[in-house]
Order: sequence, then structure tokens, then C-alpha cells
Amino acid sequence: MVDIKDINKVYFLGIGGIGMSALARYFKFHGKEVSGYDKTETPLTKQLVSEGIPVHYDDNLELAQKDAQLVVYTPAIPKGHTEFMYYQQNNYPLLKRSEVLGAITRSSFNICVAGTHGKTTITTMVAHILRHSEYGCNAFLGGIAVNYNSNYWSNERDTCVVEADEYDRSFLRLTPDVAVISAMDPDHLDIYGTTAAMEEAFIEFAGKIKPGGVLISKYGLPRGKDLKAPNQLTYHLNNTQADIYACNIQMQHGTYVFDVQVKDWKLTNVVLNMGGLHNIENVIAAIAIAHRLGIADEKIKAAVEAFRGVRRRFEYVIKDRNVTFVDDYAHHPEELRALITGAKGLFGNMKCTVLFQPHLFTRTRDLAAEFAEVLDMADEVVLLPIYPARELPIPGVTSNMILDKMQNDHKQVLNKEQLLQWVKENSGGSSTKTGDGWLLITAGAGDIDTLVQPIKQIIETK
Repeated sequence: MVDIKDINKVYFLGIGGIGMSALARYFKFHGKEVSGYDKTETPLTKQLVSEGIPVHYDDNLELAQKDAQLVVYTPAIPKGHTEFMYYQQNNYPLLKRSEVLGAITRSSFNICVAGTHGKTTITTMVAHILRHSEYGCNAFLGGIAVNYNSNYWSNERDTCVVEADEYDRSFLRLTPDVAVISAMDPDHLDIYGTTAAMEEAFIEFAGKIKPGGVLISKYGLPRGKDLKAPNQLTYHLNNTQADIYACNIQMQHGTYVFDVQVKDWKLTNVVLNMGGLHNIENVIAAIAIAHRLGIADEKIKAAVEAFRGVRRRFEYVIKDRNVTFVDDYAHHPEELRALITGAKGLFGNMKCTVLFQPHLFTRTRDLAAEFAEVLDMADEVVLLPIYPARELPIPGVTSNMILDKMQNDHKQVLNKEQLLQWVKENSGGSSTKTGDGWLLITAGAGDIDTLVQPIKQIIETK
């Protein structure tokens, strides 16, 4: 294993990935020369370039960093990628993102947040509370914190808050002092093969917790009793059987006010300016960690109230009397369920339209029935074609697999151009069940986010 401290030039294959870009920012912050490749230009890669990190978009050896002392790659890079093969064949130090993150955090105090959904929001909430309260931390996030417009920051305190990704078993490289497991729903079956194998990986992750450390897990997880750790706490939105839960929840104009009970400690009148009851559940786990670290009650409350969310996690694009437009990264049926339930809980009288882009052929194939059931909660649904990400097409697997299983009559599959035309035709004075306006949701982990601003412009010019 190369010694990270001795490296001066680092090259990233897939630098535009959310986890990869956080590592690129880490090396840049520590004075290293950083550059990288990605297949497409995005707002995030443009931001990296503006921060002094060159990025190119052609798989071209002439543009590759020949004197790199470390090459970091994402598992999403195809094995036949020209630059990847060059570095492999010429014996460059070639490490996965997870290996580098494991090396960086080997000697620090680590708060590692895992789960098939909820982990990005909880990680960002924890890191924000530690930063806002001036406790301090190094943050490696799987999303862009709206407060800081970044997925990475640094501090002298040797505490790292890390999103622990289960994809490719990456999280097994980490050594947590505090670990969170938010969910263990079936996902990434292209990697794990079976739900049981995926659950075993989470059990192994819990086993990585250091002596004296603590596991904070969602109450009622499948195989939750098999999770072993030196100390354990469970959390739940409102189940009083859990060690941590919320009570006295009130809703005020899209904002929540509630109390948090953590065994023999209570925090009252917490204000969260973020939609979705699932985000109350997320924040109570973060609050329990902050309390365990000894952060004062008033500092915790002030930090939570100041939290502005995570980009593409129940993010309000438009919020007015006639139209509420929410954009979200949800790409698993349970994430969609939480998103739609949360949105309808806040804006239940509005007509609910979901524009969803399925992510991965394997996930669509494995969970088509579950996606259909959840999407039927909406009043109308428009599906985009599947976003392939790292996969090649699978014969017969299309968005119609979901569409055909839905009971809702108001459903269709459109490409991006057709979708924008559809929004133009349907956004003016949209008829609703009660005349109380339109709740529009865009969801997916692919490139549906590139349509958010065009959709917003269409609606606002109507």
C-alpha cells in the first residue's frame, strides 16, 4: 500500500463522482497536484476546474497524467477503458476510492454512516452539526451540502465524518468509532447476488467498529439482532421501543418542530427546515451522535435549525401557492416511498406528479414490481428511459417493465425532449383534485437533474 503522505501527484479516473470529487478536494486541500478524467462535464466537474483541478472528458492517453504517483479509480470505470488499462499495464499505484478513503481515515476518530438509503443526509447532518457548533471535523460526503456548496471540508480536529458506501463492499475498508446503519433493503444485487449476502456485508461492517465504539442502527432492521458492536443504540421516527425517537411532532408551513428522546436525555423544540418525516428520523440519529460527543444542547438545536439540506435530497426548486417543485435523488423503491409520502404529507391537497428516471438495468429488473407499487401512490407518473450508469443494456429490460405493472391509468414513458414538451403543455393552470395547485417531483440518480432548471424555467414563464 502506498503511503498517502508521500504522494504529490494524484490522478482520478471518474473524478466527477460524488465520492471521488470529495477525495480530489482532500488532496488539493493538502497541497497535492490533482487532475482527472470523467466521461461527461457536469456542474460538479466545472466546480473542480474552478478550484484548480484540471479535468478532461476524452479517454485519451495524451491527456492522461503520466507522472502520477497515485491513480484513484471508481469501480464504475469500464475495465476496457484505455487510460485505466495503461495505468494497470505500466504498474502505477492504482487504488479504488474505498482503499484511499480507508487509508486516510485509518488513524482518525471516524463517524461512518451506512445504509441503502438515508446515509447521505445523515452523514451531511452529522458533519454540519459538528462544523456549525465549532466542534470541527473532516467531512467526506456523498452529496453536496447546501450550507457550504461542497461535499468535503477539513479541520484540525482528527475526526472524520464519512459516508460508508455499501456498493462494491467499499464500506468494509473503514474502521468506525461510531457507525450508523440506516437501512438494509435489497439493492446492488448485481454486486451481492442475494439479499442475504448484502445483509451479511452490513453485519461485517458492524464488526469493524473499534473497541469501545458504538453502533446506532434503525430499529426493526432485518437481521438487526445479528448486528454485533461494543455498544448499541437503535433509533426510529416515533417508535418508543427504540432508544432514540422523536415525539410531539408539529408541522408549521413545511417546517417541523419536535422533541428528541435519547434514553435518559431529552432535547426539546428542535426545528428542522427540511421536508419529509424521514428527515426527522435522519436528524435524530445525527443529534444522538452530537450529544454523545458532548456538544451542548443549544449548539445542537442552533445547528439543526440552520441546516439547509443536501442538494437533490427533498430539495425545493419552486415553493409557492400554485406549484411546489421538489427534486430528489431517490432511486430505490423505499427512497421513493419516503419521498412521495413526505411530500404528500406536507402538500396533500396538491395534484402529485412524479417524473422518475430509473437507474441501472439490474435494479429495474430486480425491483420493477416494487417501483410500480410505490409510483402508484402518485396521481400521475412520467417515466424516462433507464439511465445505464456503469451497465450495458439487458434485453427486455426497459422502463416499460415498471409501467406495465402499475395500476395507475395516468402513466407514460417519454424521452427528455418529449418530457419538456409535456411540461410545457401541462404546467399552466394544472387542474387538481381540489384546486390547490401542483406538486411536481423529479426523482432519480442518473442525469434527470439536468432537466430541473429547464423544467423550472418552463413553469415560471407560464
